[in-house]
Formats: sequence, structure tokens, C-alpha cells
Amino acid sequence: MSNMIFVNLPVADLPRSMAFYAALGFTNNPHFTDETAACMVWGEGIHVMLLTHDKWKSFTDRPIPPSTSSEVMIAITLDSKDAVNALVDAGAAAGGTADLNPPQDHGFMYQRTLADPDGHIWEPFWMDPAAMPPDA
Repeated sequence: MSNMIFVNLPVADLPRSMAFYAALGFTNNPHFTDETAACMVWGEGIHVMLLTHDKWKSFTDRPIPPSTSSEVMIAITLDSKDAVNALVDAGAAAGGTADLNPPQDHGFMYQRTLADPDGHIWEPFWMDPAAMPPDA
């Protein structure tokens, strides 16, 4: 079996979150979806599990941080600067918040940030390793 990653995220409104991730191009895996959780697939081996707060609390006693806090940024690669811009723009149109941090363009790498409706921060980026300066 190949390696897979399941990013688990607590969400306040499961249908709203499913719609947000669908707008970014994720697809739903109905085999791991019910009224308490949804599995949204971004690519082969990469899944986002959206868990209602009650479902989340069945996995841990630790509190769900407020949406104004930041504990992790999930960085994902895309094929171009245009793809980065399109994903962030689609997320903003679907209820997310674009550019919590200023966009960064280093020539060989370009990144922006996007918060989902629950404040989980995604950092889509494009990078051209062949153009990376030797001291980067």
C-alpha cells in the first residue's frame, strides 16, 4: 500500500465546509462520509477529513482552538502561479479568507494563503526548483 495522508480538521458546519472544499476541486469520498464527517480527496493519497465538533471531540480531549488562532499551515504545491491564484480566488469566493499573510513572490517560488470558513490555513504555492538560486 502506498503512503497516504489524512488531514483531520474540526468544522462548525459540515455541509458548508464540504461545499468550500468542493469549490477548490476536492471530491467527496462517500465511503468515509456521514452526518458527522466527510472525506474530501485532493489527490491520490491526500485526503482531508472534515469532522463535526462532536466527532472531533471523540478523538481528543484537547480543546478546538478558536478560528483566530494559528497552529499549522498546510502547504500544497500547484503547477503554476496562475493555479495558485485560481485556487485562492475560488476559496475566497466560496467563503474563505484570502491572503491572511501577504503573497510572496521569490521568482522561483510563489505562495499565497487561504483560510477555510473555520480558519484552517492553507498555503498553496508554486516552485521551480531549477530556477532556485544556489543560496536559497
